[in-house]
Amino acid sequence: MPQPAPMKTSDSRFSYEAAGNAASPPLVFLHGIGGAARAWRGQLETFSDRYRTIAWDMPGYGGSAPPAQFSIPGFADALQDFLQAVGATKPILVGHSIGGMIVQQLLAKNARIAAAVVLAQTSPAFGKPDGDWQKSFIAARLGPLDRGETLASLAPSLVKELAGDNPDPSGMELARDCMAAVPEATYRATMLALMGFDLRGALKNISVPTLLLSGSKDNNAPAAMMAKMASYIPSASYVELEGVGHLANLERADAFNAVLDQFLKAHAASTQVTA
Repeated sequence: MPQPAPMKTSDSRFSYEAAGNAASPPLVFLHGIGGAARAWRGQLETFSDRYRTIAWDMPGYGGSAPPAQFSIPGFADALQDFLQAVGATKPILVGHSIGGMIVQQLLAKNARIAAAVVLAQTSPAFGKPDGDWQKSFIAARLGPLDRGETLASLAPSLVKELAGDNPDPSGMELARDCMAAVPEATYRATMLALMGFDLRGALKNISVPTLLLSGSKDNNAPAAMMAKMASYIPSASYVELEGVGHLANLERADAFNAVLDQFLKAHAASTQVTA
């Protein structure tokens, strides 16, 4: 049976999209640097029959107020406030890219805040600001803006670069739309917030059911790195999607949803509210 479309909601601090029954267990989705809450609409609808599905606009994105300071610890504090604001107790957190870094940061602060987590196409570290790779990464993404380009003009090429083999055209259209709508100041500040992030030493302390999901064609969060990351998390499961780039839920929504569904069903006893 078709599920109701997600509803856009906002308060004085956060905007988000949600679907499903408010009494159902919360399943919360966190987007990447070029994303938005609406990037998760396919997942919000698919899982709303069993969960209260929620996707936030990260601080500074969509209708969410910008943070006082752009940093991953600051975003994690905002996420904790957001979960409290929407009444999402013991949620399942699905974090993509920087969203996955924010989830790791939140778990480092409060190890039992979530019932389970999915770390999708993310990393436990970005590295030192003066590293050659880090400087090259930032320059490649901010340099065109310094030369007068806009995110609207860059979105087609950026999304194409991120995608893998034969991505879904409608998913790519949504990815371009989300990227084009990110305020330039937010994009710049969030990109720089990656600098110095390193929670490799905290992976061993993740104590909730955890899925790590990678794409074989992802150059931002390479599959080999994510497989190694999974080996440091107790009882983590790891799945690699063949031919997929950095935008799995938009490139191959059916494959992404199938993997997530399998994980949720495998851990239903620990993630479902029981009478």
